Amino acid sequence: MATRARVIPLRRPPAAAAPAPEPQETTRPEPLWREALGDRLRELRLDQGETLAETAARAGLSPQYLSEIERGRKEPSSEMIAALAGALGTSLAGLTEQVAGDLRRQQATRALRGPGPVMLSLAA
Repeated sequence: MATRARVIPLRRPPAAAAPAPEPQETTRPEPLWREALGDRLRELRLDQGETLAETAARAGLSPQYLSEIERGRKEPSSEMIAALAGALGTSLAGLTEQVAGDLRRQQATRALRGPGPVMLSLAA
């Protein structure tokens, strides 16, 4: 005889009488390395007038995966980053310096603008 599993919902439905929570103020999030890396890789690829397929083929990965890396959705291994750097005519050190410079410029821009609270609404 099979036993029944107890199912616990991931989200509880909101109470009908509960007031909506107040919006919370947060600062702009610091950019992630994978997003800055993806932006830089896309910029290098486009500067060379290449398609995703051309660059991906030279680096030994699929165009779909390269697209995800460029959009900051995937965190590639160091070997893959080195392969992409080589496919784009730079070194791993050179690519790292470029991404670090991009991050520094973004940080300086954020510092000039101030924390700039962003209003998040939690009401659905």
